[in-house]
Amino acid sequence: MSVSRFLRPIAVAVTASLALAACGGGEETSAASGTPKAGGTVKVSFWPDNPNFSCIDPFQVYWIEHRSIIRNFADSLTDQDPETGKIVPWLASKWEISPDGLTYTFTLRDGVTFSNGKKVDAQAVADNVTGWIETVKATNGAAFGASYIQGLTGATVVDPLTVKLTLSKPNSSFLQATSTTNLAITDPAEFALPAAERCTGKGVIGSGLFVLDHYTPKTETVLTKRAGYSWGSELSENKGEARLDKVIFNYVAEDSVRTGNLTSGAIDVAWPRNPFSPQDETLIEKSGKKIEERSLPGVSYTLFANTTAGRPLADKQVRLALSKALDRATYAKTIYGDGYPVVKGAYNSTTPYFKSQESKLGYDPDGAAELLDAAGWTLGADGIRVKDGKQLTVDYPLTSFVGNAELLQAQAKKVGINLTLRQLTPAQQATYLNEGSYDLTSTYFTRADPGALQFILNPDVANSKALARQSSTPDAVVKVQDLFAKALQTTDQKQTTTAYEDLQDFLIDEGITIPLNERVQKVGLSEKVHGFAFTSESFLKLNDVWKD
Repeated sequence: MSVSRFLRPIAVAVTASLALAACGGGEETSAASGTPKAGGTVKVSFWPDNPNFSCIDPFQVYWIEHRSIIRNFADSLTDQDPETGKIVPWLASKWEISPDGLTYTFTLRDGVTFSNGKKVDAQAVADNVTGWIETVKATNGAAFGASYIQGLTGATVVDPLTVKLTLSKPNSSFLQATSTTNLAITDPAEFALPAAERCTGKGVIGSGLFVLDHYTPKTETVLTKRAGYSWGSELSENKGEARLDKVIFNYVAEDSVRTGNLTSGAIDVAWPRNPFSPQDETLIEKSGKKIEERSLPGVSYTLFANTTAGRPLADKQVRLALSKALDRATYAKTIYGDGYPVVKGAYNSTTPYFKSQESKLGYDPDGAAELLDAAGWTLGADGIRVKDGKQLTVDYPLTSFVGNAELLQAQAKKVGINLTLRQLTPAQQATYLNEGSYDLTSTYFTRADPGALQFILNPDVANSKALARQSSTPDAVVKVQDLFAKALQTTDQKQTTTAYEDLQDFLIDEGITIPLNERVQKVGLSEKVHGFAFTSESFLKLNDVWKD
C-alpha cells in the first residue's frame, strides 16, 4: 500500500513537474519579473461556450471554463490548497464539525460584503443553503451543484456571524464542497429569480475581487475590478484588490486559431479544453510565450465496460486483458507529446487520497494473451481471437471520431481484440447508454475530491444510472457502494483513507475502470502576464495576476 503524500487526513500525489507548475506559475514568475503593477486588461480565449446549456450561475453550471470565471467574482466559505488538498479559511474564519458529522458550524469573517454592498453574514449563507436546495428541486436535480450538497437539509443562523449547516447523514466530502465554485456564496436575492434567468448572469452577485460586468453566451464574458476587496484567502499572495482592471473572456472553437491569437499578441491567455498539440506547444514557446500546466483533479479519462451478461467485457479476464493491451505511455506521448504524464489510476494525480496503481497499469501484451487464452479465446488466422465460432469484437461508439481512438484500436488488435469504432448520430448519443448498445464507453469527472467517482459508478446517485449499473456486475456494484459509504459516511479520517485506497485497488483489480490518460490543463501565457496560478480545481486564479 502506498499513498504519495499526506497532510493531516488528505493525500495528494503530484508529479514533480506538475507540482512546480501548480505552485510556481504565480510566485516565481512574479518575483522574476519585478514589482507587480496595477491596471490593464487581460484577454483570455476559452473553448466554446456550452451549446446546449449556456450558464454562469455558480450553483447550476458544470462547464469548467465558466467555473473558472466564477472563481474570480464569487468567493466560497473555504478554500483548498492546490498543492496539499488542505481546506483553509476564506469567507469563514473557522468551523467545527460535530462528532456525528451531521452539523457544520461556520464562523464568518466580519466586514465582508457582496459587490452591491450587502453584508455576507450568517443570514446570507443560510439563504444560500435554502436557495441551493430549492434549485435542486426546481431543476429536478439537474443543477450541477446538487452533487455537492448530498444530505444537506438546511441552515440555522446562530448569531450574525455564525451559521450552522445540517446534514441528514455524514458526508466527508462536504467540507471540500464548501471550497468549490458551485457552492460559492452569492447575494441570496438571485434565488428569487427563475433558474434559467440566473444562468444568464442576471442577479448573480458575488463577494469576489472582480464583478461580473456581463455575460453574452457564446460570445464573451467580462469581469471588472471591484474596489475595496480585502479578504482573499491565505492561499493568495495578494489578498486585496485585483491588480488588473478588467478581464475579457471570449470563446474560440479552433485550437489553431486560439494559438495563433496568442502568438500574435491578440490575446494574453490561450486556455484550451484539450492540451495543446505538440506542434502548437512548439509555436507558443518559439514565440516567446509560456505554457503552464496542472492535472485536473477528479476522475481520469477512463474507459468503462458494459459488463451486462452476454457482452464480451462481462468476463473480468477480458477486461483485464484489454487494460494490459493498452500502452499508456506510448498513447500519452503520441497524442499529447513528450513529457505528458502517464495515467496512474482511476483518479488524476492531483486528487486528494490518490493512490497510484502504476504497477498494475503497465503495458503487458504477453499478460493480456495469457488472460485471453485462459478465458478460451484463441487466435484466428487473421490475428483476431475466436471463441465458439465468434470473434472477440468490442464495440466502442464515439460521439466524435478522433485519431486517439484509432491508436487504441491498433493496440487492442495486437493482442487479438477487434475494437470497432462506431460514430454515433446525435440521436444515438442520447440513447446508447440507456439502451446498453455498447461494449466500451469513456467519461471523466472534475472535482478535487475522490467522491466525484460515485456520480459515475454508484447507481443511487450517478448522473447516468444505466452506465453505473452496466459498468460493474451486481456484486461489484454492492462492493463499490459499500466502499463509498465507508469513505463518506464517517468523521474518522483513517476510515476514509482506507476506504478510498481499497476502492482504487478494487476498481483496477476488477477492471471496472480502465484508465486511459491523465487529464492535464495546459495554458498558454503572454510574456506580459505575471503571477499566474491554478486553483485546486485547476481553474484560473486572478488574485496575483498582473500585466506589463
